[in-house]
Amino acid sequence: MKLKTQVFLSFFIIILVPILLSMVLLFGIVLFQAKRISAQYGIDVMNLPGEMRVLALDIVFCMVVILIITAVILSLWVYSGVSTPLDHLTRAAREIRDGNFEYELKPEGVEEIRELCEVFEEMRVQLKNANEEKIEVDRQNRELISNISHDLKTPITAVKGYVEGIMDGVADTPEKMDRYIRTIYTKAIEMDRLINELTFYSKINTNRIPYNFSKVKVRGYFDDAAEDLEAELASKNVAFSYENEIEPDVTVIADVEQMRRVISNIVGNSVKYMDKPEKKIALRVKAVGGEVEAEIADNGRGIAAKDLGNVFDRFYRTDASRNSGKGGSGIGLSIVKKIVEDHGGRVWVTSREGEGTEMHFALRIYEEHPDAVSAASEKAVSGNAKKKAGKKARKSK
Repeated sequence: MKLKTQVFLSFFIIILVPILLSMVLLFGIVLFQAKRISAQYGIDVMNLPGEMRVLALDIVFCMVVILIITAVILSLWVYSGVSTPLDHLTRAAREIRDGNFEYELKPEGVEEIRELCEVFEEMRVQLKNANEEKIEVDRQNRELISNISHDLKTPITAVKGYVEGIMDGVADTPEKMDRYIRTIYTKAIEMDRLINELTFYSKINTNRIPYNFSKVKVRGYFDDAAEDLEAELASKNVAFSYENEIEPDVTVIADVEQMRRVISNIVGNSVKYMDKPEKKIALRVKAVGGEVEAEIADNGRGIAAKDLGNVFDRFYRTDASRNSGKGGSGIGLSIVKKIVEDHGGRVWVTSREGEGTEMHFALRIYEEHPDAVSAASEKAVSGNAKKKAGKKARKSK
């Protein structure tokens, strides 16, 4: 039943019920008094002059008018307190249904309706934010696909060209054949890296990053990472320096593979935008307060102050034309920020245009009672020891 129908029914009930009850009561009183007076004084009250009957009718009429006016006022008051805000609520719901999340609903009416309007307005704001986020995610996904497609096309074209050269006999000497094969291998590694970034990005979007946390000795971990970086950067003609001020027993809780991804993404980004003839990258690790802070500095072109606050945003490009020329999906630093924050850490950047950039990330130092030695810690230490032993064995060979 509609509210309007209920109000009208209530209106008639408010009027008719009191009128009927009043008339029945008045009739009973009059009849009783008439019989009493007739029995006491011997007067036939039912044959009183017409003026008395007119007065009685006037009294009844006034009662009816007063009840009608009261019922009208009460009905309008109740209806206006409910109907108007419900009309606005209905319009707001239709606007949302049609995809317009800008229609603001102001709370009005009785207290219960006001609460309903407030809840509806909160829902509208959340839907608006979710819709804007979805639009932004869709835009970023389209941009990611465009970037990955563009960046995959270049190495694929190169691989295709070198393979055709081998098939056509262009690589007719062992030196040329070796150069062609090495180039094909390099391009394949580049494509594999891009595909891995795309796969990892999809896991970020669904919060399904496969973390395997354990206790890690900071000094040994960064020593191993620095050794790998030195060999990698040497092949790219980049000078590498390393400083580690951490005590041997300092421990953090981390996923060793994902933190290696953090270091790799930062270093890769630095190498990509080097513009100096003599390229340099430095890794420094130190303890600051209750945190382990790692700094990766380069002598590249630097980042403008206006862009520093956005470098960790997905797909943000400080120079779109430069980035597209260098390749890359544009999500490397956003992955860094996601992984570090999932470790309970923080990441930031400082830079000077024309001089270089310093990327910083910090993780909390893990502290435990001396008697509490867990299997996870022993496993992490033994894993690092085995890795070092393997590297020493390879060097001795």
